[in-house]
Amino acid sequence: MTKRKPTMSFTKPDAAHVSTGLDAERHIVPGGRGHAFEVKKGTSFRIIDLHGRQIVDLMAWVLPYPSSLEHLSMSYTRYVLNGEAPPAVGDCLVTNKQEPIFKLIADVCHTHDMTFMACNPAFYAVMGLEGHRSCAENIAEAMRPWGMKSYLEATSVDPFNVFQNTPDMSLKDLGCSRPGDFIEFEVLKDAVVAVSSCPYDVVSRFQVCHKDVVE
Repeated sequence: MTKRKPTMSFTKPDAAHVSTGLDAERHIVPGGRGHAFEVKKGTSFRIIDLHGRQIVDLMAWVLPYPSSLEHLSMSYTRYVLNGEAPPAVGDCLVTNKQEPIFKLIADVCHTHDMTFMACNPAFYAVMGLEGHRSCAENIAEAMRPWGMKSYLEATSVDPFNVFQNTPDMSLKDLGCSRPGDFIEFEVLKDAVVAVSSCPYDVVSRFQVCHKDVVE
């Protein structure tokens, strides 16, 4: 496996400065790793691709976790959006209670996936890559402080795959975001958000990177 540089970053602007980046907390998620953080209703968070062409798996659970049993749901979101994917600015992602959890308020890339699962250990094992890092494991590790015990708990939730190009994969690469591209959500429910800077680096007809991201 190649050494991964930092790829993903996230910021959590104060509620009074949504979309401005003022008073924002920033965390760089190393390439091929994960991170989890709590967000409050009325605030926002942004995911930024620092180097370009980095896919980010995003999952979320309504607090208190795990007792609420409510989580971000791609199947319910696809239904609410009448099958339109990815969501447009102004659209909401919803939970398995069919209630809005995040509202999309800014999107530079406009290319995201709502159909594919998170990569997991078995996904790589069938390719002879036992021990390869995976998004499901990254998210389980990040969620350990909230009580998640196994990556199988993460695989029970399909992710919102930020910057993943599967809707138009015949036209451009699977990872097609550019350096500095970002997506930003307004938070509509108190939640814990978990992200993985996807470690997929298997040679295929698609080109995917595994770099750092900011949130």
